[in-house]
Amino acid sequence: MASSHSHSTTATHTGQLHEKILDSLGSAIISGHLTPEDTLTIDSLERQYGVSRSVVRDCLRALQTMNLVESKRRVGITPQHRTNWNVYEPRIIRWRLASSDRANQLRSLTQLRAAVEPEAARLAAENITPESADTIRSIAGEMWAAGKSANTALFLERDIEFHRFILNLSKNEMFSHLHAVIEEVLTGRTTHGLMSARPHQDALQQHLDVAEAIASGDGEESAAAMQRLMRRTLDEMMERIPTTQLS
Repeated sequence: MASSHSHSTTATHTGQLHEKILDSLGSAIISGHLTPEDTLTIDSLERQYGVSRSVVRDCLRALQTMNLVESKRRVGITPQHRTNWNVYEPRIIRWRLASSDRANQLRSLTQLRAAVEPEAARLAAENITPESADTIRSIAGEMWAAGKSANTALFLERDIEFHRFILNLSKNEMFSHLHAVIEEVLTGRTTHGLMSARPHQDALQQHLDVAEAIASGDGEESAAAMQRLMRRTLDEMMERIPTTQLS
């Protein structure tokens, strides 16, 4: 039993090291502290972080799957140019939101949402059932209550659930898989102080409007209501970000 506990503790520690190093390297590439002109080696990273080669290799493999680094024979491992990054990868979104590129990331993500979520809302209305109608109304009602009481954590939780539910209800697998992207941007806005503790009355009402339109099975009004919500989201975000931060 003691051996099993020891193994579990070691695995947890290794996992924590992996996450720490992955965050460090990923953030360094996203921020530009590591560029395509730099060369990384397993030996140097092993010494820098004081970890085993296997942990370093695992981190580099993860970065490769995100197209943040590439390995070349006789050259080594080099960071990739930003045009090659997998920009839909949630970790990359998180690192960009924590970097000086936050404003551009928020703008592009909100524009993506404005293009996708109104259509997802229209499809959701077409797929509505009595049970899902109750659910979407309930989530929107809980968002309203959390917003009114300035319960930021609960509001964020319900906001993520609201948009994920609509994407899934659209029955479009491409839309559904965007939920992780949207979760990152909603979380990032809160984490980096781009959301007020008490959401504006209009924003709360617009979520209710979207929920009611979908629950009523009105596809066109669902799309229009979501479009209004997205337009407000983009406008509000742009007001909070100095134009000097945008490129």
